[in-house]
Amino acid sequence: MTKRVCAIAIAAGWLLAQPAAVGADSNFTPPSVVSIPEGSFIVGSSAAEREAAYQLDEKAYGHSATRKRGWYDREGSPKTVNLGAFQITRTLITNDQYAAFLKATGHRRPTVSAKEWQGYGLIHPHSRTARHSWRSNEPPPSRGNHPVVLVSYDDAQSYARWLSAVTGKTWRLPNEAEWIKAARGVDGRWFPWGNNFDGGLLNSHDRGPFDTMPVGSFQNGASPFGLLDAAGQVFEWTSTRAGSKRHIVKGGSWDDKGCGVCRPAARHSRPDHLKHILIGFRMVRE
Repeated sequence: MTKRVCAIAIAAGWLLAQPAAVGADSNFTPPSVVSIPEGSFIVGSSAAEREAAYQLDEKAYGHSATRKRGWYDREGSPKTVNLGAFQITRTLITNDQYAAFLKATGHRRPTVSAKEWQGYGLIHPHSRTARHSWRSNEPPPSRGNHPVVLVSYDDAQSYARWLSAVTGKTWRLPNEAEWIKAARGVDGRWFPWGNNFDGGLLNSHDRGPFDTMPVGSFQNGASPFGLLDAAGQVFEWTSTRAGSKRHIVKGGSWDDKGCGVCRPAARHSRPDHLKHILIGFRMVRE
């Protein structure tokens, strides 16, 4: 282990009894990234985009709940923002990638008790978490290439610290602006692929299996920078705060249809302690 790697690990607050405490096996490969160049892009949404999103939801669900609750009213008008260059993982972090972290560190596995789940007050029954829940340090059967879920904000942060330690590079959660640029490109489009919603370009409840799918299953739904699964699949933690012990999540999920909330401009937050079957994450590499 190099001095730089040791410094990163110690800074993360870990006591390293031996290198294996944060090491990775010989088959470990860091996640693949896409490069986002320095420059300006558009955040926010126009009145026309928000109205189209409400109409998509109303058509899909047969009611106006998202409109009545003003889900998209706080996205802000379009404005130009400038960001420096960065790299971001092409897909969400998968169960297999997360398993390497668990095996190296002994971090808690992705699971949630019935009591915890009931305390969240979610619509999904606890029984629906079973297919995503880990019973050991191995992913659920046949789900190695699915996005890891049932991970809290702090779990995602712990993965980032470990990945930084074993690679000697700085990895972290994207902030909301970085996520939007990677998912939307620079022209303010409504979805990663353009302005027209197409249920065949993402894993949503419109045409999907009402479950996670292998990452990268929708190559034609890629963003202009090549980001995959930026709409649908699962929401993604970002480092942008949304109040006390809450952070913004982006992208929509397999549970959504319509899919107004799947737009990069849509804003939604969740409490940091939440371990949800609809939330995963991807990483930025500096």
